[in-house]
Amino acid sequence: MRCQDPRQCGQKLIRRQPLKPRKEPVIFLSRHLNIFHLVVLGVGSTLEVGVYIVVGEVALFVAGPAIIVSFLVAALCSVLSGLCYAEFGTRIKWTSSAYRYSYISLGELWAFIAGWNLILSYVFATASVSKAWSYTFDGLIGNHISQALQRAFSQYMPDYLARYPDFIALAVVLLLTGALVLGARESLLITRVFTGINVLVLIFIILSGFFKGDLHNWKLTEQDYTSITPGSGGISSLGPLGFGGFVPFGLDGILRGAAICFYALVGFDAIVTKGEEALNPRRSIPWSILITIFICFLAHFGVSAALTLMVPYYLIHPESPLPQAFLYIGWDVARYVVAVTTLCALTFRLQDIFFPIPEVIKDMAHDGLLFQGLASPWKVFARTRTPIMAIMSSGSLAGLLALLFKFSDLLNLMSIGNLLVYSLVAFSVLVLRYQPEQNLSRKEEIDISECEASPLETIPEAGTSNILKTVWYPINTFPTQESGRIIYGCTLLLVLLLTILGLILAQWPSQVFSGDPGLTTVAVLLLLLITGVTVIIWRQPQDPTALYFKVPALPVLPLVSIFVNIYLMMLITHRTWTQFGVWNAVGFVIYFGYGIRHSLAGNNHQQPPASTSQTLDKNIPDAEPS
Repeated sequence: MRCQDPRQCGQKLIRRQPLKPRKEPVIFLSRHLNIFHLVVLGVGSTLEVGVYIVVGEVALFVAGPAIIVSFLVAALCSVLSGLCYAEFGTRIKWTSSAYRYSYISLGELWAFIAGWNLILSYVFATASVSKAWSYTFDGLIGNHISQALQRAFSQYMPDYLARYPDFIALAVVLLLTGALVLGARESLLITRVFTGINVLVLIFIILSGFFKGDLHNWKLTEQDYTSITPGSGGISSLGPLGFGGFVPFGLDGILRGAAICFYALVGFDAIVTKGEEALNPRRSIPWSILITIFICFLAHFGVSAALTLMVPYYLIHPESPLPQAFLYIGWDVARYVVAVTTLCALTFRLQDIFFPIPEVIKDMAHDGLLFQGLASPWKVFARTRTPIMAIMSSGSLAGLLALLFKFSDLLNLMSIGNLLVYSLVAFSVLVLRYQPEQNLSRKEEIDISECEASPLETIPEAGTSNILKTVWYPINTFPTQESGRIIYGCTLLLVLLLTILGLILAQWPSQVFSGDPGLTTVAVLLLLLITGVTVIIWRQPQDPTALYFKVPALPVLPLVSIFVNIYLMMLITHRTWTQFGVWNAVGFVIYFGYGIRHSLAGNNHQQPPASTSQTLDKNIPDAEPS
């Protein structure tokens, strides 16, 4: 199916998915999870790799002791993203995927970008956690494996890859892949047990840091650097030292650290996936997300403070920070306890991260955006009904990345992928709030043709002359197709303006704030344009549908979330942006070469609207009447 003209191609890119469920058996789940259960699940999904591994990497190379401020900034950004995600969780109750949200509200191209980068986040997270598992295990047995591999392979490894191929990390991923193919499943009981043990060990680490810590490590000077003999006691050799003190890498280091730390505070999607099992999800989901972020921030804050108080930041071991910190202070027994706990936590986190990957791949393949063989019924393991091809493809990719990539590159790519996905979520919330009623969570009749209509469909010629008047003085007090198109166009323009502003502030902050004529003028003009377009959006009528939770301060809060996420993305290294660009270039080749021609969205209009309404009525057991 080829595009006959540019307009037709454009409509294909932004066609939205009809609101009909799949033709699969409906499983009615009992509602038994309260806020406490969801918080335990969220904390268990969030409080793992970040607190054990990211802390060392960021403190040593990026922020120093000011990593605790980086986590504060990351937590505030995560709250903004969490609020936007919570509105989706209460508005569209029969799905919990950012990919599906984007397909319903924004269109096919945006959905592909969201889904493709969700795969990036999950796959790179799996690779990074398996690599962290390898580092911790190797440190526990005296680093013999890494030293042998480095001697054998370091001379053959190019600079842009790891120092040696990590065969332990590869084996861990392959074992996990095999377990999923054989039907391994998540367990809420195991989640609770591991979360409880994890919290107890983190409390021990925090208390140890305050008992054995030294405030002088937050006031280090050049004399302290020169008096160190690096490499003793298994501690990392000196790296880039910064300028000393509490903020050795300056404000730029704090913000760059926040961009990486953001990943450590975004496990709340695990809460939304349990929406069908939650008691009163419209209340419990948003509150669970906020409580989870707060608890995880406190844990990361405490562990970061303890680590940088126990060990001078430039002596922190980047690959196994907490066990090596206890070795530094002479607590050998505690070192082994923390190392074993880290291995257990990372093992649990691995399965928690890997479970969603095949589902996202299967969803996209089912919709025709990825190769449909990944979702074919005959490529499912007969006994467990697991999608073999989706699991094997994602496991192979994660294993290859864990084998060859540097740990820092994996962390940066995870962060940039998450930031992009949650920016799309905020974008979706903003657009969807101003669209005409689409009955996303009701059992009312749904007009498929209306749902499929492009939000950028050409405005009728008769109304073009009144468009400026409509923008400033909306005629209706409720959303219309015309006001929805205005919102879509204005939001796209705002994203472009915010991206340019974020790039300027991230790359040339000193010139902007010192009064450079060119950059300062551009920044001021961008702010004026952003303010004007925001006012236009604010004047448009909102969807009056009653939801238990709505993002407050619309349209400002989602726009702030988008800007902050974009700004943090701009702070990530050029190397990471190159790798990120290659990943998305591969994705666009797949989409424009295969997905756009095989997408099922273009054929949905053939089904009568009434049948969709009936199907929804049967398959959304928790939909509430208006």
